[in-house]
Amino acid sequence: MTSQDKGPERFEAVGPVGCSRTACREVLRRGEEGVASETFNEDGIGKGFLGRSRLLTGLGAVALISFVAALGAALFYAPTERTMGHAQRIFYFHVPSAWIAFLAFFVVCAASILVLWKGERKWDILAVSSAELGVLFATLVLITGPLWAKTAWGIWWVWDARLTATLVLWLIYVGYLMLRAYVEDPARRARLSAVLGIVGAADIPFIVLSVQWWRTQHPTLILTERGSLAPEMIQTLMLALLSFSLVYVYLLLRRVRVERAKDTLEALKRRRDRGGR
Repeated sequence: MTSQDKGPERFEAVGPVGCSRTACREVLRRGEEGVASETFNEDGIGKGFLGRSRLLTGLGAVALISFVAALGAALFYAPTERTMGHAQRIFYFHVPSAWIAFLAFFVVCAASILVLWKGERKWDILAVSSAELGVLFATLVLITGPLWAKTAWGIWWVWDARLTATLVLWLIYVGYLMLRAYVEDPARRARLSAVLGIVGAADIPFIVLSVQWWRTQHPTLILTERGSLAPEMIQTLMLALLSFSLVYVYLLLRRVRVERAKDTLEALKRRRDRGGR
């Protein structure tokens, strides 16, 4: 093995590879074993958990059960809001989607800092995996928001501070994913996307604090005994936040596993090519 091949923690090209169906299945089954050691450090992201399919499947089952429970609570347990009626139930999916999007982009920011600091592929994998999920949840925010706004404010969209900043955040991370798709060199792609991932996260405080800094259509969420939410509403919201968090963690681990499998297959291709010379 050459010195170039021995740099498992550094960036190497990944992408579509040519191997037989049997070989691909075998590599996916072995996970980090064998050729995967060429691509990852032993302390790779979530290695112990990712290597145990039953635990990951169990987490997925718990996430699914909690999501169904949150859906049931939002539809049947939480009381109907007096002003907006049943349309207010979108709130139990809109707010968790927003907070999980913020969490996902915070993970992108933290992983991107580690990419620039340590230059390790595992942090780049974590960043792109979380970015994809962040865009997914931010898209849910931008879909459920207008549905709720039409009932609450009588309009689909208004350019207030929070809505505009949320749209900007979504555009930044869509750009993040587009950047990764167009830059071919792995090391350069990782560095450039890391910078954008860090810059994009700076928008999150503006979104969170916008209702305190500027006059916006969004109300300030109050979760006190004298606040605007009934206890059943608060309980439903907390359950929804928990379920969305579990879904995020499960999907993140799955996405990391896919990215690592791609690197593993690329390592197999390189080994096969070396053997054929």
